[in-house]
Order: sequence, then structure tokens, then C-alpha cells
Amino acid sequence: LIGQFVLIVYAHQSSGSFNAAAKDAAVDVLTDQSCTVEVSDLYAIKFKATATAEDITGDVKNADHFRYAEETKLAWEEGKLCADITEEQRKLTQADLIIFQDKKAMLSFTTGSQESMFSADGINGDMNVTLWPLQNGILHYCGFQVLAPQIFWAPSHVPSEARITMLTGWRTRLHGVLEEKPLSFTPSDLNGAQGFTVILVVHAQRCCLTGLQIKMHSSGSSAGGRSCGDLIVSLKCILSTCSG
Repeated sequence: LIGQFVLIVYAHQSSGSFNAAAKDAAVDVLTDQSCTVEVSDLYAIKFKATATAEDITGDVKNADHFRYAEETKLAWEEGKLCADITEEQRKLTQADLIIFQDKKAMLSFTTGSQESMFSADGINGDMNVTLWPLQNGILHYCGFQVLAPQIFWAPSHVPSEARITMLTGWRTRLHGVLEEKPLSFTPSDLNGAQGFTVILVVHAQRCCLTGLQIKMHSSGSSAGGRSCGDLIVSLKCILSTCSG
């Protein structure tokens, strides 16, 4: 980890939250390992999450039928993206000669319910299914190596000693986070003639600890659970936190 640039994208309304404590723990541990750590506090900077024409400075190409993907691509090429987006892009590209596919990503967050409620039989639904659009549809699709998520289960409903134990485990994990084996997802070079479905051997593997679950390999570890506190982005490591 020595010398790595780590960007923590943090999202929570309260500095007294458990998510804030998890973010502070990450900053402390990574800084102690000689990492350069920068925090984007999305609430503090009032970062706008909606995708609108306001993300572009000046006139758009087609105001009558605004297509966000096309217009922002053109705005990026012409240097016309708004300042808050440009600033976050600067942070992501700050490290030199880092290949995008080599970056790692991890979801880390708190929940409001206990772990059993997010199991395959839980009333909130399987957390792996909940995380599938984020871990596969966004992070994996964009080229990141996705690490097993770090989940702090219902910290607001456990004794303070249990919360301290959670943070201790988080600190311990961060010391070796870049050496962890990423989750593996369904390869993108599938046969279109077969309808882009997984092959039969995958179905046989689903009962195994390392088999594909929701077209993703389970890590087989308890790195915070099978499923996720603060989104952290790094040009070698990304950690993210959503408030629970």
C-alpha cells in the first residue's frame, strides 16, 4: 500500500455516525501506511447526483431532445463539464500511468437490519441480489476488480462494544486489502447464439462456496459478510460508503 493514492467518497449527513467512524478509521490506517488519502464528502460539497443539462457549461448540441450520454461525452471532449464533475474526475485521474482495469473496488456500508434479514431466506432479500447491480452492473462493467464487500450489520442496534469490534475488524482488513483476491464475475465473451446464458457447469457450482451466485463467485470469506459503510475510490483501491 505504500505510496498509493486513495480517494474516499464519503456520503453521510452526520459526523457522529458509524459511517463517519468507519471513514475515519480508513483514513488513519491508510495514512499510517504512507498512502496519500483524499476524502470527497458528498454532503459537505453538496454534490448533485441527478443527471441533467446543468452538468454542462454553455449550450448543448440538441436542446430539443437532450441525450445525457451523448451530450456529456461531447462536453468532456470539449472541456465543458461543470466544475464539480471535473474536480471529481481530477481526483480519479491524479495517479499517473495507472491502467483502469488494475483498479480495485469495494463496497463498504452499514445496514439498518441484522444479517439474517439479508440472507437468501431473509425478509429483506438476499444481499447478493441487492448488490448485483452495483458490483456487476457498475463496478465490474466499468473495469474494476471488485473485492468482497464490507458490511457493518445494524450497528445502531448493537452494544458499543460490538461497534468497536466492527471497527477493529475493518482496520485489520484494510492492512491487507490490496492483496485480497477479487470476486469473479461472468465473463463478457459469452456466446450470443446461446442467449448469453451461463453454461451448465455453473449451475452445478452454485452449491459450492466458491460457485457463482447471481453470476458472481462468492469470496468464501467473512470480510464483513457476503455483502457492505462509505464508498472509497482509489486508483488502486476503491472503498465506498452509503449510509445505513
